[in-house]
Amino acid sequence: MRLSVPGPRSLAGQLFAMQAVLIAVVVAGYALFSYVSDRSQAEEAATRQARAVARSVADSPSVLAATRTADPSAELQPYALKVMRDTEVDFITIMDPRGIRWTHPDPRQIGQTFQGHTEQALRGETFTETYTGTLGPSVRAVTPIQDGPRVVGLVSAGIRVEEITQRVQDQLTALLGVAAGALVLGAVGTYVINARLRRHTHGMNAAELSRMHDYHQAALHAVREGLLMLDGQYRVALINDGGRELLGVAGDVVGRSVAELGLPAPLTGALLASEPRVDEVHLTASRVLVINTSPVSGGERRGTVVTLRDVTELQSLMGELDSERGFTQALRSQAHEAANRLHTVVSLIELGRAEEAVEFATAELELAQALTDQVVAAVTEPVLAALLLGKTAQANERGVELMVSEESSLDDGLLPESLPARDLVTILGNLIDNAVDAAQGSVRARVTVAAYTRTCDDTPELVLRVSDTGPGVDPEHAEAVFQRGFSTKPAGPGGRGLGLALVRQTSQRHGGSLTVAEADGGGAEFEVRLPLREPETVAGGVPSGTPAARGAGGDA
Repeated sequence: MRLSVPGPRSLAGQLFAMQAVLIAVVVAGYALFSYVSDRSQAEEAATRQARAVARSVADSPSVLAATRTADPSAELQPYALKVMRDTEVDFITIMDPRGIRWTHPDPRQIGQTFQGHTEQALRGETFTETYTGTLGPSVRAVTPIQDGPRVVGLVSAGIRVEEITQRVQDQLTALLGVAAGALVLGAVGTYVINARLRRHTHGMNAAELSRMHDYHQAALHAVREGLLMLDGQYRVALINDGGRELLGVAGDVVGRSVAELGLPAPLTGALLASEPRVDEVHLTASRVLVINTSPVSGGERRGTVVTLRDVTELQSLMGELDSERGFTQALRSQAHEAANRLHTVVSLIELGRAEEAVEFATAELELAQALTDQVVAAVTEPVLAALLLGKTAQANERGVELMVSEESSLDDGLLPESLPARDLVTILGNLIDNAVDAAQGSVRARVTVAAYTRTCDDTPELVLRVSDTGPGVDPEHAEAVFQRGFSTKPAGPGGRGLGLALVRQTSQRHGGSLTVAEADGGGAEFEVRLPLREPETVAGGVPSGTPAARGAGGDA
């Protein structure tokens, strides 16, 4: 026969058993205490009752008068029996000073000697004792009958111990009934409460809950993505290490409202929204985040679960990919144009007009070389030079002339390591794309780019300026154009309004600034200033002294 060892009970079952035992112990202890207390009180009450009855009988004038007759029993026996019935005592014995009974509940005991002590009563004192007489153990009081100073008789009134015990047992039975009712009521209440607890704990015991908590904590710290849980009042209920890093918050933020975390306004609005958000892009002072929110509801709103993914590197790579695609399209277009020009040269040669063919080919070559020489002469930094050449071809494809201003001068090796080429591509590439979009379709569509270094307040800085001949920026929108999602054009499949926001974010990350003004010939002029000294950083990786570090990076 196999013996099965029961597994550990659930936490709810253990609590139910513990509470049931606790209630039973409390009720049993109270019942025992009440029994002992009630018995002592019952004995004291019986003693007081016997003493009072004995004194009342001894003080009765009729009793004193009967003791002077020749046959006291004839008058005292009926009287004693009547008093016994009226006072609910078990016996009243009246006797002479020698202890010879005049009365007794059992008439056969009349004339017999009283069983008990009488010495104190003969001295004129009233006393009580517990003594076993003819009726069994009893609590009795003995008092003298006095005729002046002389003791002419004695009175003993008593209540049997058995009767006292019966009274206590009746009280104890009632007490046990109440205790049993309390135990049943407590057990039912405990069962109901623990049934609800069992549903909440899914029947798991304490060891399983502890193990789950350990897994929960390990998972929170191991997941690199950010996890944020908000309660029904949009206060932080839980945040993991990844969430702290991505949001740039430090210290104990649990219990604080999302609005108090100092996050950018669009991101705060998304976290406070009641409807779910799916793969929504938001910018902080130094990161590009994709957030997903899902409400936690169970009949009522209980909170929100927020996941955060860092796509800063991915967004930068996508920008570079877009640039490469633009370059590819430009090369494809230039290859097509080169093929047309080559066919023209070949046709001129076939027609015997070799001199004109040479002049045509030389003119095209000089035009291309002049463009390259102009860019390279102004900007020898290889990444920016390559970007400008590629953007020039792209702009030309869209009917926009891209020019590098004469004031441009940027030598190779001048930029510090803290200013990577990828960030320069993000800044200048987005500004040029935005300018080409604005200038396209305008009269003499043109985009002018300036890139140079200068010293301002003893600090060297890089200036990148892009102006266009487009409609310009409404002064009312001078700040809004840098917010993510703002655009005066309809959104395409990939969305719009992210380029300028990325430019501002990147500029502020390097301690720089981005401004917009009206260009000299109309249109808009965007200017970025980047310090060429590595800036000091504060908590969160944001350069000190920047708007983001001062809490003004919410619109990036």
